[in-house]
Amino acid sequence: MRRNRIAIFAVAAAVILGGGGLIAVGLGGEEAALSPSSVIRGDKPSSPSASPSPTGPSAEELAKAKRDKQVKALDAALKKLDASSPEFSVAVLDKKTGDEYAYRGTEKYDTASIVKAQILACMLLKDQDAGRDPTSGEMALAKPMIRLSDNNAATSLFQRVGARSGLTKCNKRLGLSQTVVNSSWGLTRTTADDQIKLLSELVDTKGPLDADSRKTAFTLMSTVSSAQDWGIPSIAKTGETAVVKNGWDTRSADGGLWAVNTIGRVTSDDVDVSVAVLSHDNASMEGGITLVQKVAKLTRQYLQY
Repeated sequence: MRRNRIAIFAVAAAVILGGGGLIAVGLGGEEAALSPSSVIRGDKPSSPSASPSPTGPSAEELAKAKRDKQVKALDAALKKLDASSPEFSVAVLDKKTGDEYAYRGTEKYDTASIVKAQILACMLLKDQDAGRDPTSGEMALAKPMIRLSDNNAATSLFQRVGARSGLTKCNKRLGLSQTVVNSSWGLTRTTADDQIKLLSELVDTKGPLDADSRKTAFTLMSTVSSAQDWGIPSIAKTGETAVVKNGWDTRSADGGLWAVNTIGRVTSDDVDVSVAVLSHDNASMEGGITLVQKVAKLTRQYLQY
């Protein structure tokens, strides 16, 4: 945080020709206009006249100006990328500062496998409501669903939480107001803004998930297989921890083009940031991965978190 610099001016005595006065400035900041004769004779000085003190922008104003500049630059960089790439959206939440950023944050995209993080959260909430820990059978499905993005495991847990209606009710508890669940879970529609809300609920100490549930989600999402370790982890620096859930799929409705998404968090002693990048109409999965990672890296470059 920048501190304001306070300039203290010491003004020497000055005689202005043509009937001017001598200005005397005391250490206490008081000023008095004195005629030359009054100084010589020791006459009583005239009454002090107030003078405004020099001021500058507050720390909050400086921080806002810096943030506005960063946002403007990031907007420009993303628009430039947007002109030559498949469509994407991104949202960022810096938990330490409370700053939020979104580019097409309310545009809906297919979730593909990132919906598995929602399924996991809803499974954990269902168990909490029943007053028990996840069963060994549930964890035997949750682990491959998150770490390996196993579809069969996801389908089984999707049914356990009540399928479309169950996940929809659960999403209301998680605050996901822009997410529309599909009976084919991978075709669920969501927004980058909603995915940031989900990531927040997975760590919110005042949210619906208790400490054990939050720990389970963190453990699974921070230990994905090496084949799944792309997207948000690509922006983590040495000493930082990344949690992630990625999604990718093709749709005949999109001409066989790829939807590629990544959601996750980067944390350390100094950083606690959630990022969601959604995209579609990618020519290949590899191209989609390159795109979402580039978008995520641009947010870190310009927002400087």
